[in-house]
Amino acid sequence: MYAVIKTGGRQYRVEEGQVLDVNRMGEVDATESLTPVLVVDGGTVLATPDQLSGASVGVKIVENTRGPKINGFTYKNKSNQRKRWGHRQALSRIEVTSISAG
Repeated sequence: MYAVIKTGGRQYRVEEGQVLDVNRMGEVDATESLTPVLVVDGGTVLATPDQLSGASVGVKIVENTRGPKINGFTYKNKSNQRKRWGHRQALSRIEVTSISAG
């Protein structure tokens, strides 16, 4: 059984016990319940809003981390304008604890 969840503007295919990094969600050791976009259980596929009304995916936040450093540089030719910038995305490492089809 697997599900497709949506969090932070992205969609992820998850199974029970899987650990993945998503955009920052909350505090460490907190449990969240996410609404799936799709649930597949063998040959059964739940995809419409009516079918997914009772479905949920339980996750536990394992730790809060930061992603890799991204360096950027912008400039304008012949005008002596230069700017260096950097960014590190705030991430949460989550573990999928349960998938319920409802």
